Amino acid sequence: MTAAAAGGPLSAPRGSGDFFVCDIFDAAPKDDLGTMEHPIFSLSTRPDRRILSYAHNDTTVDVVPSVKGRATIHDKDILIYCVSQLMAGLNAGREISRRLTLKAHDLLVATNRDTSGDSYARLRDAFERLAGTRITTNMTTGGIEVTQGFGLIESWEIARQGRGGRMLSVTVVLSEWLFRAVMNKSVLTLSRAYFGLRKPLERRLYELARKHCGRQPEWRISVSVLHKKSGSAAPVRVFRAAVRKMIAEGLPDYEISEEPGDIILFTRRGQVVEPGAGEMPLLSSDTLAQARILMPGEDVHALEAEWQAWWRESGRRRLMAPDRAFLGWVETRAKRAR
Repeated sequence: MTAAAAGGPLSAPRGSGDFFVCDIFDAAPKDDLGTMEHPIFSLSTRPDRRILSYAHNDTTVDVVPSVKGRATIHDKDILIYCVSQLMAGLNAGREISRRLTLKAHDLLVATNRDTSGDSYARLRDAFERLAGTRITTNMTTGGIEVTQGFGLIESWEIARQGRGGRMLSVTVVLSEWLFRAVMNKSVLTLSRAYFGLRKPLERRLYELARKHCGRQPEWRISVSVLHKKSGSAAPVRVFRAAVRKMIAEGLPDYEISEEPGDIILFTRRGQVVEPGAGEMPLLSSDTLAQARILMPGEDVHALEAEWQAWWRESGRRRLMAPDRAFLGWVETRAKRAR
């Protein structure tokens, strides 16, 4: 339900194209595939001023913090909220923009945060870290690989009622890179319980499980690769001990277990369903493996999301053999990329 439907005021007319008003109270939490896959955000609870250089397959990521430190995985709540609002607006047929206006209180409530005065001060610090953290990467978004440098957000602005008064509104301008991910629907739905996870590593492992399990019942990964993909700065032995503690406690939607050979197994509880997916075609893990061969170095989950978006936009026609249809689409993409 939107504020307009509830009779509440809006700060500007919709569909202006200049900005998007975040007024959808029940938007499902959405996260972009790129930052779910790669360790962009710091897991430290103290200012993290280290430069991160990460490479996996053919993807490289360099993250340079500001003097305020690198953006943290808790700061990412702001981006998740913005992406969630934009996706809900897009699915409702609204015109969206990478410039968003929002109410700080709505953001705090949606991300399960305290709304005391200190929370608003922490929110400002988060905006500063997000704007100050610079990324250089060749990550693919929306099927396009472009090596570029950008901030996680381009700019932000807080309007207050007098000096030191309460926040009236917040304006955020997302990076072109993140906005392109939204436009191409390269996102996944998160459990609302995600915002109840307080330990940074818990959040990061949930993201990775959600990204890599997809609709598969399970996902296996070695401790060494999981350590790399998580972005943890702890030694592997300390990281392994933290994972073992999580095995006993569990994560939303997923069970974690340890297998011989220093392997971690994530098993999905029940079925993770995308709202509104309906008869969305499901792909097998073998099909995704074949897609990796056809387009080596590409994120096959991003390809899957892009193909599903294309299928929806082309009329949701019934597919007798979705796996074959997807691989045919990937082959066409691979030929164009040559």
